[in-house]
Amino acid sequence: MRPKIVPDVVKAGEVLSLPPQASVRQAARAMAASNVAALLVAEAGRVLGIVTERDVSARVVATGLDPDATPLQAVMSPNPRSLAPDDSISEALELMRRHSFRHLPVLDGDGTPVAMVSVRDLYAVVQTQLEHDILNRDAWILGVADAWGEGMSDGG
Repeated sequence: MRPKIVPDVVKAGEVLSLPPQASVRQAARAMAASNVAALLVAEAGRVLGIVTERDVSARVVATGLDPDATPLQAVMSPNPRSLAPDDSISEALELMRRHSFRHLPVLDGDGTPVAMVSVRDLYAVVQTQLEHDILNRDAWILGVADAWGEGMSDGG
C-alpha cells in the first residue's frame, strides 16, 4: 500500500489562511504564532494564493515594502498548485522539485483546503520508509525476524 498525503504524511485539519486584504505583518504574526512557514490567502472558502516566509523575505523585506501597508494579494503566489489527499509522496516531491516549492496546499475535490504539506513533512516519511526497508533487508540477509515483528517465511 502506497502512503497518501492525507493521512500518512499530514493529518487533515484547519489550514491557516487570511483574506487577501490582510497585511503582510498580520500574516507574519499568524505564521509565527502557529509555528508554520506558509499560509493560504483565501476568501469565501476559495483559495486565491499562498504566502510563505520566503515570500515575506524576498518580496517585502528585501524590496523595502512596508509590511503594515502591503496586502497579501500584492505579494502572494496566485492560484497555487496543489495536491489531493490521496496523491503519493513521489508525486508531491516531483511537483515540489520541478517548481522549487517548499509548501503545497492539499485540497479536497471541492477545492477546500484540508492540509498544508511541506517538503520537510515528505522527507520525514521517506526517511522512515528507508529505515524500515534497511531493517527488513538486514533481517532478510541474516534470516531473522525484522525489527517490525514480521517473521521470515520459507515459502512453504
